[in-house]
Amino acid sequence: MSGTATDGGVAVRLRHQLPLLLWLVLVWNLLWGTWSWANLISGVAVALVVTLVLPLPPVVGGVRVRPVALLTFLGTFLADLARAGALVAWQTVRPRGIASSAILRVELRTDSDLLISIVTEAVTLVPGSMVIEIDREHRVIGLHVLSVESGEDLDRQRRSVLLTEERVVRAFGTAEEIAALQRPVQPAGRPS
Repeated sequence: MSGTATDGGVAVRLRHQLPLLLWLVLVWNLLWGTWSWANLISGVAVALVVTLVLPLPPVVGGVRVRPVALLTFLGTFLADLARAGALVAWQTVRPRGIASSAILRVELRTDSDLLISIVTEAVTLVPGSMVIEIDREHRVIGLHVLSVESGEDLDRQRRSVLLTEERVVRAFGTAEEIAALQRPVQPAGRPS
């Protein structure tokens, strides 16, 4: 009987990791550049080895997707991506270049590892800023930001990170995590 419980545990674990397995097989086939039965079978074998030998820790709490908030997050993220990309491109080709940069620390309000990861990825993917440190215990991220010429620029960057955090939490967070957004971090208001 104990063999059945163990077999059930492996089956449950594989079922929960099915999306990851499918993703790994897809990436394996894309890396080879052609579809074949050999690539498919070897991709399944590699995905099983990776997930069984190097298991990821479970994500506590899961994800709650709110479609309207998700569309808001994605829309503003894409707009930020285009705007910041054009700005950084202009700053690199203009005669005076990028005058100065800064290291900025921002205290986040969320305490979820998953949400902090999404926030830091979203911030890093937007040109002109890169997360260089995550202080998980204090919920603080450190960023390197380009084109900072005044304290006002730092405040604008900080507000931008906090707005990204708010959109991510509203798109994927629990009701408690959304309520935690009311916790004061900086006296600065929202950008117009």
